[in-house]
Amino acid sequence: MWRRSSCFLGLPLPRNASVIRRRGESLCLFNGCSSDSRLKVVDALLGAVTWEQEVRVQGWVRAVRAQKEITFLNINDGSSLQSLQIVARPDLDIRGITFGSAVEIWGKLVRSPHKKQSTELLADKIKLVGACNPVDLPFKIKERHSLEYIRQFPHLRCKTNVFSSLLRIRSEAFTAFHSFFKNNGFIHIHTPIITSNDCEGAGELFQIEPASKTAEKHNNFFDVPSFLTVSGQLHLEVMTGAFTQVYTFGPTFRAENSQTRRHLAEFYMVEAELAFTESLKDIMEVMENLFKTATSHILSKRPDDVELFHKYVAPGQKGRLEQMMKNSFQVLSYTEAIDILQRSMETFKFEPKWGCDLQTEHESYLVEHCGNIPVFVVNYPYDIKPFYARDNQDGPQHTVAAVDLLVPGIGELCGGSLREERLDLLQSRLKQHGLKETYQWYEELRLFGSVPHGGFGLGFERYLQCILGVENIKDVIPFPRFSHSCLL
Repeated sequence: MWRRSSCFLGLPLPRNASVIRRRGESLCLFNGCSSDSRLKVVDALLGAVTWEQEVRVQGWVRAVRAQKEITFLNINDGSSLQSLQIVARPDLDIRGITFGSAVEIWGKLVRSPHKKQSTELLADKIKLVGACNPVDLPFKIKERHSLEYIRQFPHLRCKTNVFSSLLRIRSEAFTAFHSFFKNNGFIHIHTPIITSNDCEGAGELFQIEPASKTAEKHNNFFDVPSFLTVSGQLHLEVMTGAFTQVYTFGPTFRAENSQTRRHLAEFYMVEAELAFTESLKDIMEVMENLFKTATSHILSKRPDDVELFHKYVAPGQKGRLEQMMKNSFQVLSYTEAIDILQRSMETFKFEPKWGCDLQTEHESYLVEHCGNIPVFVVNYPYDIKPFYARDNQDGPQHTVAAVDLLVPGIGELCGGSLREERLDLLQSRLKQHGLKETYQWYEELRLFGSVPHGGFGLGFERYLQCILGVENIKDVIPFPRFSHSCLL
């Protein structure tokens, strides 16, 4: 009995293609071709087609092993950590095919007799698409290069196992975050990259100016000074005037002259805002659920890639991550945190004092103190948090309803707060900071159906560092941007 299927190998079909499937076999018709179907390596390894089916595989050579009569090639196309073994007969022309070469291969998929692999491809034809001189290639076969070493070659490092695994994990994490918000009723908002406000108030902005010098020197392209965004938070707050739950996920920019392992000039932020909430617990619940749900998704979808990092890059990280996943995150007030730091026997470079922001060394100690489980620090001093944080009106200490999530190995991963919805208090704060004229529109949000609301931002690259155990943030982003470096 013949049946028409709507997809092939899990991918949507083009309009001019069809698949006809009969019990026990599969036949693909692409523009009239029934025997030359392109197959991804991951699908070949998963047995997505019938044995002995004619297929075409494209990819790059990861290994060449020549024996007396047969040559074995390992081919990878980026879809899987594992490569597909190709069996090449002696009559096939494989001249010029070396480690790193790009190839196209036609043949039949068969069960492999070897224990370490289930599938191999018996090649009928091999075409060299792009030659590679392995002597000049900075990555050598059978060598495990460090992340620091491959970082020197941003245009080539995607060819290595470890970085291709990172990129697959990063892609899966992107999907996981979007899925979490969609499944929990959040609306995705595209907030602008070019903005006229400094959400954080730290002045670490990249100003936007036309490259052309034809405009008058003192004229602004947008009539006001404009900058690359440091956060989409204020734009999300606008949206909480009509939507109860919103989020954004995109690039943000900080002009920090920093060379630390935790900072970049361009990085990605996941930011969410919730309307009709008057409790930090609501914000913290979303943070914890987001972390655990996204991580579970990644571990289930990319186990081999994650295992590569846990085995070779950060031994012991698997156990640490399991601890984070199975335990509830801890909660400390800022006052409790300062007390813990002051009572410790640790010698800190920066003295922990009430009223001062927590430094990285303080964050690391607090996480360790809590058993290397992520910890929420809540209710920070009024004077060290931005103008939008909600005043707790709690007497002499004077704190705001702000929260940071600290995680092992990284320190701060998320920062959030309830937002000040009371107009009189907001106006007083803006006046105090000299921002009243700049943020008049922000005040107006409180005049037309304003509700208590709050939200948070999560650093995407720091999240990847956390779950994989990668020490330097430059190793979890395809093309790192930091002070004195903008390669490619």
